[in-house]
Amino acid sequence: MKIKSLVAVIGLAAAGTAFAGGNGNDKLFEFEGSIGVQPFRSQGGTPVLNVVAGVNPGGAPWGMTSFKASVSKTGEIRGRGKGVLLWGTDNIGTRAGPRQVIVSLFCRAAPAAGAASGAVLPNAFNSAPVDLDEDGNFSVRSPLADATGAAPPLDCGNDVDNRPVLLVRSVTPANPTTGTPATPGAWFAAGVIKSKNCD
Repeated sequence: MKIKSLVAVIGLAAAGTAFAGGNGNDKLFEFEGSIGVQPFRSQGGTPVLNVVAGVNPGGAPWGMTSFKASVSKTGEIRGRGKGVLLWGTDNIGTRAGPRQVIVSLFCRAAPAAGAASGAVLPNAFNSAPVDLDEDGNFSVRSPLADATGAAPPLDCGNDVDNRPVLLVRSVTPANPTTGTPATPGAWFAAGVIKSKNCD
């Protein structure tokens, strides 16, 4: 009888682990932390747009106060961002116009000999659009897919120096009348790979 009870407990524990996403071996990347956009950067002493992975920045400084997400090896992203709000203009501290965002993952190529990181590849793996509430918060649980429907490859980069780029972006909503799909726009914030030294 005790053996049957033990087997039942082990079975329930295993089911709970599977429901929670396993032991972490199914994760391609984990993100914890965020970087807000600054519209301009210096290039040779001249201000230029702070373009990342071929994506233009938002027109004013934006921030994201926290971000946690995981990307599975099957290409699904699950996460939550907080405080995607303007850090400038008269609309400071608000979400202004955006009511939805899209999360885009960009992989890196393998580094060249002697280099720490490779080039950011221009192919975006996008989530479905998700709602942005009045406090700039959003939750995402969605497959990431490129324009062909493909998921991110397993060799998308690493969590050391050759890190992929994950951007939180504006989105032009889909138009059901014309059939035009949702279109990702400027980036507001970026996710940061989870530190291996977190307590």
